[in-house]
Amino acid sequence: MTPFPIRIVLVDSSHPGNIGAVARAMKNMGLRHLHLVRPREFPHAEATARASGADDVLAAAVVCDSVGAALEGCGLVLATTSRGRDHYHRVFDVREAAQRAVAEAASAPVALLFGAERTGLTNDDLRNAHGLLRIPTSDEYASLNLAMAVQVVSYELLRASREVTPPPLLRTQPLASAQQMDLLYEHLQVVLNDIDFRDRTQSGVNLITRIRAFLQRAELDINEVNILRGILSAVQQRRRRAGEQHS
Repeated sequence: MTPFPIRIVLVDSSHPGNIGAVARAMKNMGLRHLHLVRPREFPHAEATARASGADDVLAAAVVCDSVGAALEGCGLVLATTSRGRDHYHRVFDVREAAQRAVAEAASAPVALLFGAERTGLTNDDLRNAHGLLRIPTSDEYASLNLAMAVQVVSYELLRASREVTPPPLLRTQPLASAQQMDLLYEHLQVVLNDIDFRDRTQSGVNLITRIRAFLQRAELDINEVNILRGILSAVQQRRRRAGEQHS
C-alpha cells in the first residue's frame, strides 16, 4: 500500500458504476483517498457492486459541492487531459506526473483530478491545477473509460512509490494550497482594480486568467504567496496615504 496522501478527485461523475470501479482500481494499487465532486448518484448499489470488495474506499469517500472543497489542504494539483499540449499549463506524461506526485506527497497531500465521463474537465475545474497529466494512447482511438484512466494512473503511482527514493525537492516550504492561491488572486484583482490596471483586449477577461496561469505554473510555496500578498498590501497602503495627502 502506498503510504502517501494522494487524493483521487472525480468531478461530476454521471455513472455510479464507474465510481465503484474507480474505488476498486484505487484499492488494487494501495490508494485510499477518494473525493467526489457533485456525483449524479452516490451512494448507489451499482457503485457497491462494481467496487468488488473496495467497500471501505467507497465508505470513506468524501462528497464535495465544489472542486475547491475537494482540494482543501492539498499542495500539488494535477488534472488529467487528453491534450498533448496546452497554452496555459505544463503537460506531464503520466509516468513523470506520478513521480512528481509521490515526491510532493511526502510534504503535503496531492490531488489528481478526473473529469466527467463525456465532457472531461472544464476550464473552471482546471483553475487550481499546477499542470496536466496525460496518458499516452493510440492516435486512432484515444478515449479511455474513467475507471481505466484511474487504473493506469494508480498503477504508475504505485510503481513510482516502489522505485528508488526520489531526489529531494529543492523547496523548503510546502506548496501553497488552492485556497491560499485563491486568496492571492482575489487580492491581486482588488489591487489591479485600485490602480486601474485593466485588460485592454476586446473581450476584457483574459488578464487575470493569464496571470493565474503563469503563477500556477510557478508552483508558489506558502512563503512566496505571503511575499506577493505583502507587496500588494504595501501598494494599497501607499495609495491610501497618497489619497489622504491629497484630500
